[in-house]
Amino acid sequence: MSRTRIFKTSEMTAGQLQQAARALDEGAVAVVPTDTVYGIGTGAFCEEAIREIYRIKERPASSPLQILTGTLEQARRVAQFSPGAEKLAAAYWPGALTAILPPAAAGNTLTRGFAGLGLRIPGNTFLVQLLEHMAHPMACTSANLHGQPVLTEENAILQTFDGKVDFIFLGGTLSPVASSVVDLTGPSPVLLREGGVSRMDLERTLGEPMQEKGGERK
Repeated sequence: MSRTRIFKTSEMTAGQLQQAARALDEGAVAVVPTDTVYGIGTGAFCEEAIREIYRIKERPASSPLQILTGTLEQARRVAQFSPGAEKLAAAYWPGALTAILPPAAAGNTLTRGFAGLGLRIPGNTFLVQLLEHMAHPMACTSANLHGQPVLTEENAILQTFDGKVDFIFLGGTLSPVASSVVDLTGPSPVLLREGGVSRMDLERTLGEPMQEKGGERK
């Protein structure tokens, strides 16, 4: 790994943003601020870089990565949107909601053996701009070592990832609250994790109750 390039997101130029987006599409690995915790990501179709993320995080390959996009149009290219998914996207994207959706034809390879794609448009302005400049979605996961607490502060990010990734984009202290995760690949929505969007709000938007993981309704 070459020397990590470190940027303050508030000080980046348009040219630097475009260069970083192009590098990620080509397989660079970056730590990025999101609207929840810091994430570590790369171009979603860059298999070698994705393996590098698992290695850096010491994360088992049985754990999927999220797919981040900058626009709903980009998301629709790789995933199939049911009426429920459209409702949730309209209400909570950009924002702290991950929707697990069946892949579209262009997104089949992104599932990597899982039933669906965990898709999100994040609410962080810098990250959305970066994603909009990328030709493809970003595969991303929380920027922490597997089994360790999520990281929300710049110093902790630098101590953990400087020298291990190509880019670190520092965006200040972030929220420790993860995104809510709703599985929409089956006949009924399933709440896998309640995070930045409450169960009550999600069920109100969907117009129906959600199952818990394992099939129980609450």
